[in-house]
Amino acid sequence: MTARSPAGLPARGLRFLLARRRVLLRLTAWSVLETGQTFLIGYGPARALDDGFLRGRADVGLVWLAVTGIGVLLGAYGTARVYAAVAALVEPLRDRLVERVVARGVRTGDAACLSGLTQQVEIARDTFAGLVMVSRSFVVTAVGALAGLFTLAPPLLLVVGPPLAVGTALFAATLRPLARRQETFLLADEALAGDLGTVCPGLRDITATGAEAHIADGTGKRVEAELRAARALARWGVLRVVSLTIGGQLPIVLLLAAAPWLLSRGVTAGGLVGALAYVTQSLLPALRNLIHGLGTSGSRLAVVLRRLTRTDTADADTPRTGPGSHVPGADDGDPPRPTPAGRGLPLQRPVRDRPGEEAPPALSLASVTFAYGPASAPVVQDLDLDLPRGAHLAVVGPSGAGKSTLTALVAGLLTPSRGTVRVGGHPVPGPQAAAERVLIPQEAYVFGGTLAENLAYLRPDPVPEEEMLAAAEAVGLTPLAGRLGGLGARVDPAALSAGERQLVALARAWLSYAPLALLDEATCHLDPETEERAERAFAARPGGTLVVVAHRISSARRAGRVLVMDGRRTAYGSHEELMRSSALYRDLVGSWAPAPARPGSEPALALRDAYGVDAVAGPGLAGDGRHVVADRPVGQVQAPGDLRDGGPLGREG
Repeated sequence: MTARSPAGLPARGLRFLLARRRVLLRLTAWSVLETGQTFLIGYGPARALDDGFLRGRADVGLVWLAVTGIGVLLGAYGTARVYAAVAALVEPLRDRLVERVVARGVRTGDAACLSGLTQQVEIARDTFAGLVMVSRSFVVTAVGALAGLFTLAPPLLLVVGPPLAVGTALFAATLRPLARRQETFLLADEALAGDLGTVCPGLRDITATGAEAHIADGTGKRVEAELRAARALARWGVLRVVSLTIGGQLPIVLLLAAAPWLLSRGVTAGGLVGALAYVTQSLLPALRNLIHGLGTSGSRLAVVLRRLTRTDTADADTPRTGPGSHVPGADDGDPPRPTPAGRGLPLQRPVRDRPGEEAPPALSLASVTFAYGPASAPVVQDLDLDLPRGAHLAVVGPSGAGKSTLTALVAGLLTPSRGTVRVGGHPVPGPQAAAERVLIPQEAYVFGGTLAENLAYLRPDPVPEEEMLAAAEAVGLTPLAGRLGGLGARVDPAALSAGERQLVALARAWLSYAPLALLDEATCHLDPETEERAERAFAARPGGTLVVVAHRISSARRAGRVLVMDGRRTAYGSHEELMRSSALYRDLVGSWAPAPARPGSEPALALRDAYGVDAVAGPGLAGDGRHVVADRPVGQVQAPGDLRDGGPLGREG
C-alpha cells in the first residue's frame, strides 16, 4: 500500500526555501565565483590562441592561461564556501524531519520511527544536499558557458544553445513519470524484501504443511511486480541517455560539422577551441550530473519525504503491524507484517447465524482429493467429513499419511485437486473462512514485543487485561507470564524454549475470534499434563471447535471423534469404535503404549509406524529404512519416518 503523499509537498518545500532567503543569497553570491571560473575555462584559452600563440606572442598567451588558472582557483574557493552554505540549508531540514518523526512516534507508538531516524532522515538529508549541489552547479555552469559563447561569437551560441535546450527540456518532461516509476520500483523492492523476511524464517513450517506452491505463488507475484517495475524504469531511463546525448554530446558534433560555416562567419580558431572547451569541460559534465542526480536521487527523496512528513490520517490508513492486526490466511505464529493491498480484510468477529437458521458445520469436506504433483499418488483422496460446531476431532495416522496436509487444506494454504472445503459454511480459500479458523503450527512464532502484544495480535480491537489473564490461565501460560514479569514484560523470542513459544501461541489463538482451532502438533514440545490442559481449554471455548493433529494416544482418547488417515484409506469414529473396526488404529495405539521400563512415558506416534521405520538408530546406513534424522537438539529429535527413502522432503502430512 502506497502511503498518501501529503498535500502540497512542493509548496511546503518552496516555503522552506523562502524562509531561508539569506542562506540562498549567500549561496548565490559564492556561486558567482564558479560562474566566473566557467566563463574563463573557454574564454581564456580562446584569447590565448587568437591574441597570443597564433600571432607569435607567447607572453600574451601565457598571461591569458594564467588568468584562467587564477579563475579556477577562485572558483575552487567559492565551491568550498558553497558547501558551508548548503549545510546551513540542509541541517534545518534534517532537524525538522527528526522533530516530526519523534513527535509521531511518541503520539502513535509507530514502531517504524527507529528506521525513520536512523536511515530515512539521513537519506533525505544527504539526497537533498546532493540535489542542491547538482542543480546549482548546472545553473552556474550553463550561465557561465552560454555567456562565454556569446562573448566569443554569437554564431557559436546558435550551434550549442538549441540542442542544449532540447536535451534539458526532454529530461524535464521525463522527471515526473520517471519519479513515479522509481517510486513504484522502490515500493515493489520493499514489498519483496518484507515478504522474504517473513517467509524465510517460516520455511520449516511451510515445508511441513506442504505450502510450498502457495507461498511460492505469492512470492512469485512480488518478484514479477518488481521485475515489471524495473523494466518500466529502464524504459524511461533510456530517455535520460537520449537527453544527455542531445544536450551534451550533439553540440560537439555540430561544432565540428559546422566549423567551415562558423569560420566563414568570423569565428576564430581560438573561439572554436573555446566553444569545444565549454561543451566538453563544463556543459556535458554538468548536464550528466543533473540527469543522474535528479533522475535517481530526486525520486528517492520524494518517496522518503512523503513517508517522513505523512499526516496522522496517512498513518491511520497504513496497515497496522502491531497487536490486533491480522492477515487472514496467515498462520497464527507469523510475525507481524503489513496487509498487502488486495490480499484480504482484517480479522473481524465472525458473523453468527440468525436465530432459527440451521447452523452450517464448523468444517465440511466434500470429495476432497489432493496430490503434490500430477504424477504423484494422492495424499488425501475422496475425503468426506462434516464436523459439527463444538466438536473435538483428533487426526491420527503414520508419518506421511496426510495429517498436516489436511490442516493446510482447511487453512487455505493448499488448494485441493478436486472437491470443496468449507469452514463455517464459507468456501476455502476466502476471507470469511479465514476469519473462522486459526492455525497453530508445530513451530510457533513469537515476535519481539511485550507479552500482551503477542497475545492480542489476532484481535483487531483492544483486549482487556482480564481476558488475557483468563487465556493465560486456561492454557497454562500463567507461570511463564509470572517469570517474565507480567503481561507488560518484553519478550525475547530467542530466550524462550520451544514449549514456551507454543504456550504463547496457544494463548494467542485462544483469544482470537476464530471458532475453529487447528492444532497441527502445536503441543508437541509440552509435557502431557500441559498438553491436556491446553486441549481441554480449546475444547471448552464457547462455540469453539477443535481439530488436533495428535502425537500422543491421550489426545485421541480425549477427543470425541477420531479421524485415522493413511493416504487413500481413512476411518472415522470414536476411540472405542475404531479399536474394534480399524486395524491401523489398533496398531497405532499399540505403538503409543507406555514402555514397561518408563511407566510415565508416552512416546510419539511414529515409533512403530506403518512404514516400518525403527525408532532407534542402528548401524545401518541412510537408505536402508533405519536412519534417524536429528535436526534438532537432543530431546527434540525429529520423529523417524518423516524422511522417507527416495521421497522428497516436505511432501508428507
